[in-house]
Amino acid sequence: MPINQLKHPFQYEKIPLSTTRKKERKKAKHTSATVKRIWSYLAREKAKLSLVILMVVLSSGLSLAGPFLVGMAIDDFIITKRASGLGLLLIWLIVIYFAHSLTIFLQNYWMVGIAQNTVYSLREDLFRQFHRLPISYFDKRQHGELMSRITNDIDNVNNTLNQSVIQIFASILTLVGTVVVMLVLSPLLTLVTMTIIPIMFLGMKWITKRTGPLYKLQQNDLGELNGYVEEIVSGQHVVKTFSQEERVIGEFEEKNAALKHSGFWAQTISGFIPKVMNMLNFLSFGLIALVGGLLAIEDIITVGVIVIFTEYARQFTRPLNELSNQFNILLSAVAGAERVFTVIDEEQEETDEQAARKLAKTDGHVAFHNVSFAYEDTPILKHINFEAHPGQTVAFVGHTGAGKTTIINLISRFYNYDEGEITLDDIDIKDIKRSSLRNHMAFVLQDSFLFQGTIRENIRYGRLNATDQDVVTAAKDANAHDFINRLPDGYDTILDQDGSGISQGQKQLLTIARAILADPAILILDEATSNIDTITEVKIQDALKRLMAGRTSFVIAHRLNTIQEADKIIMLKNGEIMEQGSHAALIENRGSYFNLYKGQLNDATH
Repeated sequence: MPINQLKHPFQYEKIPLSTTRKKERKKAKHTSATVKRIWSYLAREKAKLSLVILMVVLSSGLSLAGPFLVGMAIDDFIITKRASGLGLLLIWLIVIYFAHSLTIFLQNYWMVGIAQNTVYSLREDLFRQFHRLPISYFDKRQHGELMSRITNDIDNVNNTLNQSVIQIFASILTLVGTVVVMLVLSPLLTLVTMTIIPIMFLGMKWITKRTGPLYKLQQNDLGELNGYVEEIVSGQHVVKTFSQEERVIGEFEEKNAALKHSGFWAQTISGFIPKVMNMLNFLSFGLIALVGGLLAIEDIITVGVIVIFTEYARQFTRPLNELSNQFNILLSAVAGAERVFTVIDEEQEETDEQAARKLAKTDGHVAFHNVSFAYEDTPILKHINFEAHPGQTVAFVGHTGAGKTTIINLISRFYNYDEGEITLDDIDIKDIKRSSLRNHMAFVLQDSFLFQGTIRENIRYGRLNATDQDVVTAAKDANAHDFINRLPDGYDTILDQDGSGISQGQKQLLTIARAILADPAILILDEATSNIDTITEVKIQDALKRLMAGRTSFVIAHRLNTIQEADKIIMLKNGEIMEQGSHAALIENRGSYFNLYKGQLNDATH
């Protein structure tokens, strides 16, 4: 966002927001509601909070006792030049300041524990929510932007709880205690000191009214930047392949400029607060010195009282200064917390129907009965009817956008169909618990995904209670055992998150081994041999034959020569079934499938 789009530093409402950011601000809860929600997490630590509050009360009281004793020393010992009792008073001062330091240490120590436990629970709730959200939620959002919620935003909350909660409470107590003692000592001088309050209040109101929205904007800009960086780093190969470095750098600079701009004004405007407070502090000292001196001349107050007031005036404005500073930090944390709670409050994946049951065993008989599905009011599938008998292989073909992947998503209930019925062994899949349904399925996708860890752990992900021998047997069936043994550490070879160090074909063999180990009744393959060299493709095809044997298999095919042995091929176009049957029958029919197959043959011969 160009900086010149901000016509006036305080006209932040006029900054154009992207659709995503507008939506974000609409969903964000009110600040007070967010604070209450954070408090609900803090309240789980009531015992420690009670100790912290006790230490804050003691430290606030001790901070008032010190200046009071200093004033007494001036009036009773320095002005009167009397030494008797001065030593005892000095000992009391040492004890008070030591006790004050001890209470500060204890309150900070306990508060750190409370803050860590709070953000631990918050981070855990957010991570659990990630696993309750439907696949469609992740399809529509940048993964890096979501990562920003669980890292930057929660860290922001953590830092604020460590620094601000105690400060705010201690500042309020110190303010109340200071005013009470000042009123006891001299109501008139207290009134003089209080004259700065209206000025301070108006200044604070004017500043904080502007910093709140700016901090929200800053957090949104930070999330967008993180999401963009994660996306570009993940797709760096594509960026370089198409020579788009300059374009992505330009887009990054725009997002970086937006973050710089919102951060600049958020920090600049909040930075006015200490400057205003210092100016009012000096004004307060001047008024106390002037009026206090006149009252001392008239013997209305003593010199010691003037000293006490001067120190209390500093203690009075310091909590106000701390309150104003911490308030801005609190606003920043609330902005981050709002973003976290926005995800936590997102509509979760539909819960299983009350009558849904577990499926102990399945034959793998899947049938679609007049199924229709629309995604965000856009029709995707229309009146789909087909049947897959146990052990059969059903392949879906068609151009991009025909609805092949959507059918797979409906079978696995990543999405729910709108009309019709999908049955498994004559049971509506809506009457089967999602976890139970998916436990009988295994996926081998075009983009093989491996977790950071050993090869053994990645294969065992298919069945966590599998023995080491089970893992080796699965690897042998997947034709992966030989290349694993050639690695320096064999099955204990540690893979990076993206599986670097082994080829794409080897990654695919590992995912097939993982599926074999899961021993599913239903297998879903999404062009598992695409972008694989010919030799490795032979190994993969051989492994897939073993994997598919006796299992109901659904195959998304782009290369028609890989599915000629399928029991049933379904030709899709614009969400409708154009024709279905065996390869030989569809070729003989000379319809849409025949034309597609002929086109691929012609491409292969040229």
